[in-house]
Amino acid sequence: MQRFWLAALLSLLADQASKSLVLKLLFREITILPGVMAFRYVANPGAAFGLLVNQTQLLILLTLGLGLAIVVGHQKIRAANACFQWGVGLLFGGALGNLIDRLRFGYVVDFIDFGFWPVFNLADTAIVFGVVLVAIAVLRSNP
Repeated sequence: MQRFWLAALLSLLADQASKSLVLKLLFREITILPGVMAFRYVANPGAAFGLLVNQTQLLILLTLGLGLAIVVGHQKIRAANACFQWGVGLLFGGALGNLIDRLRFGYVVDFIDFGFWPVFNLADTAIVFGVVLVAIAVLRSNP
């Protein structure tokens, strides 16, 4: 279970610290690699890929539901393999990071722009990697 909490805490702290810097310092787009990557502040009122736009209350409820599932399933998480624990921790930390934004601002702060992909943040990255790790753990064996 320590892996779970470490992953959740690190992903949450990295996400919130990066968003704090974006809100304080990012006043215009900063190109990192021309035509490849830039930092650009976007206020995202929905979920990933432009889904559920302006459905803030639903997204908050979904995140709270994830938290409840983790509380109810904490024994399973504790007994699971390391890959599963890291994955669920990343997923939870990322979800909390975006939940904090929704509660504070009514939208999520996004800022990583690859041009061909919707603009995203570190919480989104943690969620995606978390889902991948959980899927690997489940496919390898019973978590």
